[in-house]
Amino acid sequence: MDSSTLFGISTMAYILAMITYIAYLAFRNSQTGKVATALTIIGFISQTIAIAVRWFESYVQWTALMPESTFILSVIRSAPLRNLYESLVFFVWCLILGYLIIEFKYRNRSFGAFITPVAGIALAFIGLSGMSKEISPLVPALQSNWLLVHVIMSFIAYATFAISFSTGLMYLIATSERQEKRHLFWIIFSVFAILLALISQSPDTIMLWIISFAFVIAVDIKQNIDIASRVFSKKEGNSSGTLKTVMTVIGLSLVSIAAILIFIQLVKLQIIKADDAAKLRHLETAARASSFTGNVMGIVGFMFFISIVLIKYLILNKEYYLFWILNSGIFAFVLMAMGLDFLMFRVMEVMHAQDGSIGLRATLLSHSPVIAVLSYASLTAFLYVIWRYGHILKRIISNINISTDLLDEITYKSIAIGLPVFTLGGLIFGAVWADQAWGTYWGWDPKETWSLITFFVYVFFLHGRLLRGWKGKKVAIVAVVGFIIVIFTYLGVNLLLSGLHAYGTIG
Repeated sequence: MDSSTLFGISTMAYILAMITYIAYLAFRNSQTGKVATALTIIGFISQTIAIAVRWFESYVQWTALMPESTFILSVIRSAPLRNLYESLVFFVWCLILGYLIIEFKYRNRSFGAFITPVAGIALAFIGLSGMSKEISPLVPALQSNWLLVHVIMSFIAYATFAISFSTGLMYLIATSERQEKRHLFWIIFSVFAILLALISQSPDTIMLWIISFAFVIAVDIKQNIDIASRVFSKKEGNSSGTLKTVMTVIGLSLVSIAAILIFIQLVKLQIIKADDAAKLRHLETAARASSFTGNVMGIVGFMFFISIVLIKYLILNKEYYLFWILNSGIFAFVLMAMGLDFLMFRVMEVMHAQDGSIGLRATLLSHSPVIAVLSYASLTAFLYVIWRYGHILKRIISNINISTDLLDEITYKSIAIGLPVFTLGGLIFGAVWADQAWGTYWGWDPKETWSLITFFVYVFFLHGRLLRGWKGKKVAIVAVVGFIIVIFTYLGVNLLLSGLHAYGTIG
């Protein structure tokens, strides 16, 4: 039995376990929970054997190409961690291992309904994206003794961050109350409507960019004024209160400026990529790359700015309910959309997968404007339903045998373990490896830049927790936002941006 068959078995086991864990959470049947755990263990064992088999297959290939290598060097060089497919598989393995440890340590299966969907969406992405699963020769940049330690430690950290995301989201669901401010819902989705207009890829969208950007900046300024007014009202007539008000406005404005600078940097990356293509004299390819990448970079940068404004807005108004509704709702909708892609492209073959497809081509990213608009309308309706009936999910979590203090503890412990591992393996060892491979410890490559952003987010989490005494909703939000940034650092940078880490693409 080869590694592909074993990976297929583990994939089916994990997806069935995800469905069974959700059923267990809904119906609280102990037998259903035992079946879910058994499926997870079967999938984990199958995946472990598959990784070992693929490692052996890679070892055979390496020794055939490099017969002069020693046994230890050949084992290190043949580690199945060389491309996006293998790294995703290893991430899922680390995540499931971490979950099983939590389940048996705390004797609670309820976490599975929130952690296994993360594994499920990663496996679905592998299945529908068409990424290469071939064992290809190790590229020169990866032929280093730092490969194992850098990649393994990075993905162990990613798995702990995924666990903190799941428990943080559970905490927010269990503790937040729905606010009867229905107008906020429509304000938030006006932003989605603006994004939909920007995705149209029309050359006449410059005015939409200007209007959209002005709208978001106006919202951000109003938020800064509201926050400053609250501080000033508490310190009225006090010079230190006035100073604190001014510093609050400046600090929050600097956050907005930082978002704009990141937006500009992303546009620069698009220009660099177009120039690189032009140097190869593929002018038509360069034009297409410039158009596509420019659109993606603009959307990514603008969404980054909107995310900061939106998070500030939700926290300022203590709209924690809307915060987890948006995150969990979009996550669930994307999972269903990826399943539809798999059904249309891989199973039924009703539609032909487009070249360079990275998923969601049957819905949100369809080339058909009608389907794309209907998909975004469906997303809006889906989020509205979750917003309207989200209290049912809260009631389910509140009724299970798990305390919010335990959720907060697991969130903290996961990040407390993951951050040092990520700092040492992902940043420090990665910098040493970069110096050996490219002659510089740090070159502000997109992957390096976003890894640093990830580091600062989780440092902020520990700072707030340990030095400021933050607990509960505030740090849970940081844990959720942090993992969203991890996803972009891991997948978005590889698939959307150019750079020295380009070997981590689908092809």
